[in-house]
Amino acid sequence: MKNMKSILKFDFTVDKENNTIHVTRDFDAPLQLVWKAWTVPEILDQWWGPKPWRAETKSMDFREGGHWLYAMVGPEGEKHWSMSTFLSIEIEQKIKSKGGFSDEHGVINTDLPRDVFESQFDAMDNKTRVNVTLSFESLEDLEQNLAMGFQEGFTMGLNQLDELLEKLQKNAQ
Repeated sequence: MKNMKSILKFDFTVDKENNTIHVTRDFDAPLQLVWKAWTVPEILDQWWGPKPWRAETKSMDFREGGHWLYAMVGPEGEKHWSMSTFLSIEIEQKIKSKGGFSDEHGVINTDLPRDVFESQFDAMDNKTRVNVTLSFESLEDLEQNLAMGFQEGFTMGLNQLDELLEKLQKNAQ
């Protein structure tokens, strides 16, 4: 199984001309399971964010116009809140949201970068490709996001998702 993982696609590209980040990641799991991992808070909280941090969903209303309010909880119990509003959802195909750092009530901190986060899900045999595009209003916002460790943190989260998907598939057998 380790050899399979080494050939799964992973690409992280920063496009400063268009203020975007593109991430493509393949998972050795069926589309339905990968979709659940991105949309069910109890599963999402298990992989979103870099260890030793963990995600803790306060509320999720997974529908167009709904939201996801969560905290990144640090090893000392400190919490950094984020709020995303779902702009569009195509079941098992695409999620588009606008998010940013917030307080525990979901009030956005306008001093920090916001992004439009679009995830597209494509089935490929018994694997799934996820294409993510983050769009920022300015190059400054994009660079601030990267300076805060987005690339390293998101990469670690995707690797944790890969491990979780493998565990969930084994438990389902």
